[in-house]
Amino acid sequence: MNSSTCLKPVLAALLLGALPTWAMAPAAPTAATPAARSGVKLPQATTVTLKNGAKLILVERRELPLVSFSAWLKGGAISDPAGKEGLSALTAELLQKGAGGRDARQFAEAMEGVGGQMEVVSGREAVILSGEFLARDTGLMVELLTDLLTKPRFDAKELEKTRERMVSEIASNKDGDLRNVVGTYFNAFHFAGHPYGNPVGGSEASLAALTREDVQGWARAHLGADRLVLSVVGDFDARALAAKLEAALGGWARAGQPAPTVAATTPTQGRRVLLVDKPDATQTYFWIGNTGISRTDKDRVALELGNTVLGGRFTSLLNSELRVKTGLTYGARSISFPGTQPGPLVISSYTKTETTGRAIDLALDILARYRQTGMDDATLASAQSYVLGQFPPKLEMGLAVATKLAELSFYGLDHGDVDDFAAAISASTRDGVRTVLQRVLPAPENLTFVLVGKAADIRELARKYGPVTEMKLSDKRFAPAPAR
Repeated sequence: MNSSTCLKPVLAALLLGALPTWAMAPAAPTAATPAARSGVKLPQATTVTLKNGAKLILVERRELPLVSFSAWLKGGAISDPAGKEGLSALTAELLQKGAGGRDARQFAEAMEGVGGQMEVVSGREAVILSGEFLARDTGLMVELLTDLLTKPRFDAKELEKTRERMVSEIASNKDGDLRNVVGTYFNAFHFAGHPYGNPVGGSEASLAALTREDVQGWARAHLGADRLVLSVVGDFDARALAAKLEAALGGWARAGQPAPTVAATTPTQGRRVLLVDKPDATQTYFWIGNTGISRTDKDRVALELGNTVLGGRFTSLLNSELRVKTGLTYGARSISFPGTQPGPLVISSYTKTETTGRAIDLALDILARYRQTGMDDATLASAQSYVLGQFPPKLEMGLAVATKLAELSFYGLDHGDVDDFAAAISASTRDGVRTVLQRVLPAPENLTFVLVGKAADIRELARKYGPVTEMKLSDKRFAPAPAR
């Protein structure tokens, strides 16, 4: 069994921002369904904070003989030193490549031999560990998780192989589906000089220079009990599991450095364009946007509704116009990436080189008109029904509940974020949503554009949208070289 097969979609959605809802769940039920009427309530949890600062959130759920966990460690790409981008991601990859008394093969065999799953991923602000085991193997789960966190080996040969694979994957993405990299260019350009601009997975240049000493130094600084929020959901006795986890993790030291903090982000003023040249490209991939909202923004529910209509479902304004009606693309969406500080809010699509201008102009026209007028009552009702129908399936499985509980704790939110969601969606009004859209959606004159394509054919067009900075896709970094 591939230990990461079932976990990667969950982690990707959390670490990279919300996917368009049509990609994550079946078509929405009508407002008359029980899910839409009643919403979702999180289960009551037993919360324990150990003396070393580790926080445990335990939920007994006995329907299935499974135990799922989600562990969040504050850090991630925001903790990567300048010039060593990707260090947290490399460290995260190596955590499973040998820990405690097991080398990489033995660790994998111990886990997969009982049908267990475990995944470690570094995101923008956290390293996240997720896993699922049969209840009878809870002891092994705790042992492997404890070894992974407190006794990683960071084997030199595994480091070399992992680093080489990560560099190769970046090169492969650049040579393949450019949707996998355009967002990294956007963040590096839009948030230049801010930790949110760090490429989460590093760059070809930064990864190549990372050493075992770098990894060990990052681990000493950022792996520690005071950084940990561990949520466990499943078939267990909460008191007994709390005692087992305290025995395993209670002696884990605190991190060597204070947890990293993120400076405030604000929308940029004016227009600017990054043109990334791929000379043999036959399509242009683009992100257009600005700084949006934080995870704790008071208007996050209204934006959920507003973004659903703009670009968050198959029948959204963007997808309907750019794909269904005009055939300019196979997909267009709008996405918000909230963090502890406001992250990007963007329009994302791609089109043939010769229709680049038409697609971008149409997207900009939709954005400007929608920001000004909002939606009518029928569209609001449709969006409410859709969002209410999509929400319950996201929290059906134990792993999803564990992840949500850990995420809420990480951002300092309570159960009301979930428990009151349906009521807040139902109570939203057309005027209220429009007010939020006018605050959050970027004004036409304040936009960051990133275009990845054949520069020779779209250079003049790019200049129409603002001052242009150019770089090559073959450059080993995601950020353009500083002006001299």
